Amino acid sequence: AVQQGLRMGMILFIVSEIMFFFAFFWAFFTSSLSPVFNIGGVWPPAGIEAISPWGLPLLNTIILLSSGASVTWAHHAIVGGFKKDALLGLVITIIFAVIFTGLQGFEYVNAPFAMSDSVYGSVFFMATGFHGFHVLIGTIFLFVCAFRLYLDHFSR
Repeated sequence: AVQQGLRMGMILFIVSEIMFFFAFFWAFFTSSLSPVFNIGGVWPPAGIEAISPWGLPLLNTIILLSSGASVTWAHHAIVGGFKKDALLGLVITIIFAVIFTGLQGFEYVNAPFAMSDSVYGSVFFMATGFHGFHVLIGTIFLFVCAFRLYLDHFSR
């Protein structure tokens, strides 16, 4: 019964995350596909210099996808009973997460717009900030998992 409750709790948590991100993307696409008069009728809004997707955002995407690969490697190593490989995979994932968070902070500090700069700034900082918070919580969770793996709390 406890495992079923934990499983249902995780499912509901994931569904709530999906709904949050769906709402952020909905706000972005609604605003960009049909820009209103008070932001100049164009996207990005008049006076906003958009961040190029080919620089830091692309690097962070590659880091994020790489962390997904390394945590999958760690999971398969745990299932296979390879503790050393699992620990290495988790440590690599944590390093990727810390780098991702640092680069996102750098992007925030150097962004050519602010949260108060129309719907563009609001949606950008809300969506990326929520995602960054998600990564931060995941990093803490992975650190706890790596520590527990080190203490032999996991089995195949």
